[in-house]
Order: sequence, then C-alpha cells, then structure tokens
Amino acid sequence: MTKISPARAAGLRPRPGAAGRGDCLPIKVVILKGNILKHLESIGPIRRPSLSASGRLLCAGVVLTALAVLSACGEKEKKPGQALASVNGEEITVLQLNEELQRSGVQAAQQEQAKRQLVESLIDRQLLLNEAAKEKLDRDPKVVQAVERAKALIVAQSYMQKRLGTPAKPTPAEVAAYFEQHPEFFARRKQIDMRELVIATADMTADLKAAMDAAKSLDEVAAWLDAHKVKFSRTQLSRTTAELPPELSTRLLGLPKGQLFIIKEGQRSLLISIADVRDAPVTLEQSTAQIEQFLFNKKNKDTADAELARLRAAAKIEYMDKTLAPVKGAAATPAASADSANARGVAGLK
Repeated sequence: MTKISPARAAGLRPRPGAAGRGDCLPIKVVILKGNILKHLESIGPIRRPSLSASGRLLCAGVVLTALAVLSACGEKEKKPGQALASVNGEEITVLQLNEELQRSGVQAAQQEQAKRQLVESLIDRQLLLNEAAKEKLDRDPKVVQAVERAKALIVAQSYMQKRLGTPAKPTPAEVAAYFEQHPEFFARRKQIDMRELVIATADMTADLKAAMDAAKSLDEVAAWLDAHKVKFSRTQLSRTTAELPPELSTRLLGLPKGQLFIIKEGQRSLLISIADVRDAPVTLEQSTAQIEQFLFNKKNKDTADAELARLRAAAKIEYMDKTLAPVKGAAATPAASADSANARGVAGLK
C-alpha cells in the first residue's frame, strides 16, 4: 500500500464532529476492485494546507507570546501604562488589556463586557507567572529555550509583516479570469456524496479485505462486520471538486457508484463507498469572496517567498553537518511546501 501524509487524504475525512481526525498519523489509501487492491497514488493536499512560512511565524508568535513574559517574571520593574489591577503587588495595566482586546478581535459593542473577562484572564495569568517565578521555572533550560524561540518568531514575523505591507485587493478582472480558468471549481463543480464505516485499524484483517473485495455494497460489508462482531460506526460525508485536489477529484469521478475503497489513518480505518455524484455549479457572484481570498493569500505568499529568496541569495549559509544540507536540485526555502496549496487554487483555502 502507498503511504501518504495525513493532509493528502484529509479531503475524504469526515467534517469535524463526524468521526474525528488524526492529522498527525500516517495514512494509506487503497481502492478495491475485483480481486485486486489498487493503490490510490499520492494525491495533493486539500483545502487545509500547512501554513506558509509567514503564516507559521504569525501563529507561533501569537501562541508563544505568553512564554516571553517568563523571561522577566522574577523582575519587579514597574510596567508602563495605567494600572487597572494588582496581583500581590504585580500590576495589570491598560496596555496589557488593550493588547488582549486587539488579539481577541472583539466587536466594539461587546468590548465593555470583554474587558472585564480579559482583566480576569490577565489576573489568572499573573497568578500563574508568580507561582512559576517562585519555583524558578523561568530558569528551566526548556523554558528559556522556548522563550528564545518565541522571541525569534515574533521578531521575524514582525519583519516579514513590514515587508509584506498591505497587498492590493484583487481586481474584478483578476477574479473573473480565475473563475474562467478553473471551471472544475465553479461552473462545472461536482459534489461527491460518500458513505463510510469507521473501524479500528487493528480489525482490518485479510478476511475483511476479502469480504470487501467480494461485496457489492457497503451494507454487505456492514453485515459482515456485524456477523463477525467487529465494532463500527456509520457516517456520511460530501465533498465538492473545489474541496479536493484535482488529482483526487479526477480519480473519484472516474469510479462507479458503489465503488468501495479504504483509508487507513493511524488507529482507525475508513471503509468508504461512493453514493452519488451530482452537478453543483456556483456562479461568479457566489465565488467572488473565495477567489479574492485565494488571490490575496497568493500575493502574500509570493511576496514572502521572494523576500526569503533574496535574503538567502545575499547570505552566506554554511552547513556544519553536511547531512542536513539541501539535496542538490531540491528547493531550499522552508516555504516551498506551500507551493502545492497555490497550485491547487481554491482547494487550498480550507
């Protein structure tokens, strides 16, 4: 069987709440036909791609900002800004509250109520910081390393954000051109309805594969599972050709209704059957906001990639451990993994 990354098969996973996700687990996909298990070859990632370099920096910076506070949690310097509250002598200031309000994205009409909640959160955070300082956790090597990493990510992100500036909004002509160039996502969009049985991967035996190979429907497979006392759950899911990578869409559209195939992801396996394929076109008006977002993201990514390429070209980079050096001919930039998301168009948005 061919192993592929979790993101590459995520297009066929249930939506959140259906049967859970295993985003960091190895996945195998096979199609059953006749007496042969046919491999579903490597398929590109779907609409939930990994973040670009600049996106990763932003997320990490936001998540790790609190760690940076630990670097000074043992100090007693007066904080700038008007004091709003005090926790054992440590002030909670208006500047801290404003920062939390900005990050929370609370609407203006709800800010007064949000301020009270955020002040309480800041008090809770300060209590934890005080206790961490008592236990000298700010000197723990792992914490020090995490703080340094957070600082580096935040500063790097700040530089990249400055270089990116505010890209111009895509023009109506650019949006219309993308719409016309990709009818598979819009005018000729299809919806693929699927049914699935979710079982433990440990129960995926040779006998079960043989039963699936001989079965004419998913109901026959369910009856076999019942007869052999194999626990399973039923779910249904639908995906459009705008949500799946083109390669996978083409493969699924070429399969007959009722075709069975398997997705193995970690400790669970999904036994899936194609229930229906129907037309689901959308108009330019309906798609405009989605296309604008994709083109905006692409401009950001292209600008970030160009800046990283410029910096790499101007820098002297040496690898002391030669085994870590990029393979000749391979892309060296860490943002290269996001190229496939742009290549997939709007399928890379979710």
